[in-house]
Amino acid sequence: MSRAVEQKSDKKPILSDLRESGSIEQDADIVMLIYRDEYYLSRSEPDPGTPEYTEWVTKQNKCYNTAEIIVAKHRNGPVGTVKLHYNSKYSKFGNIVKNSQQG
Repeated sequence: MSRAVEQKSDKKPILSDLRESGSIEQDADIVMLIYRDEYYLSRSEPDPGTPEYTEWVTKQNKCYNTAEIIVAKHRNGPVGTVKLHYNSKYSKFGNIVKNSQQG
């Protein structure tokens, strides 16, 4: 990945972020990228007690333990984004379980 992604305001990776990575982008049949909003939010915690902090906590709770797998290129199929549960302790991905399915 290009280091330029760290300089963007929207940290979500896109296919063009691979441009400086040799011929990966053009030669690959499938390119999948991982994005975790929680990773970037945890590095930008505002001061507690501010309106920004309240908004930050809401965003942090919304994205807790989730990741997006972005299929940025698929030579023989569709592209798109899939949200998954992410267990950082084990670096494990799984299906998101809705509250109504938990017993």
